[in-house]
Amino acid sequence: MSDQRPTIILVHGAFAESASWNGVIERLGGYDVVAAANPLRSLPGDAAYVADVMRGVGGPVILVGHSYGGMVITQAAGDNPSVRALVYVNAFAPDTGESALSLSGQFPGSTLADTLVQYPVSTGGNEVAIGQDAYHRQFAADASADAAALMARTQRPITEQALNDGLTGDPAWRSLPTWFVFGDADMNIPVAAHRFMAERAKPQGQRELPGGSHAMAVARPSEVAETIIEAVRGVGG
Repeated sequence: MSDQRPTIILVHGAFAESASWNGVIERLGGYDVVAAANPLRSLPGDAAYVADVMRGVGGPVILVGHSYGGMVITQAAGDNPSVRALVYVNAFAPDTGESALSLSGQFPGSTLADTLVQYPVSTGGNEVAIGQDAYHRQFAADASADAAALMARTQRPITEQALNDGLTGDPAWRSLPTWFVFGDADMNIPVAAHRFMAERAKPQGQRELPGGSHAMAVARPSEVAETIIEAVRGVGG
């Protein structure tokens, strides 16, 4: 194993974009950090892209995923010796065959479906986004109105295919150290789902933030950064 300090790769999920990590990055001074632009087109394709980012970085990495980004980092880390740890930030931590849609629907409480707008894309199927008027309450209730309004306008839509794609292969969290941080007021992924995924992954560290919305990286960047730093230190970085 390399003695090189790992690079932190941040992977956003649906209805966000790479700048959603800005507050977290500001609190990770002294660490090498890359915020990847997740394509949000399909799970295999998105994971392949993150694997490309890892190759470009070179050396050991810690993958951090938010929301659907958790699906992507789990897939991308499979059989990849450069990955030292996984950090799930209000994120899906799927088992084999599980999709974002199946996991979010496994427990009651998500109100996401009622806020979505959809339209066809030229490559086939539809993509979905959160309606502008619903975004603040649904996605980032504990962020400021101004921050949420900006996020609503810069959100990246996701294809229905990506939300339905299941994890292939063994989940990387079975063999890698993992950390979880999530809010108990997440309206996209029910907190019961977060607890379920964390419990079965047997993480090295777990934080549940009272009142935390889905947009944890924007609204609670200090707690997210602290969890990531714990992961870096936990693997000797």
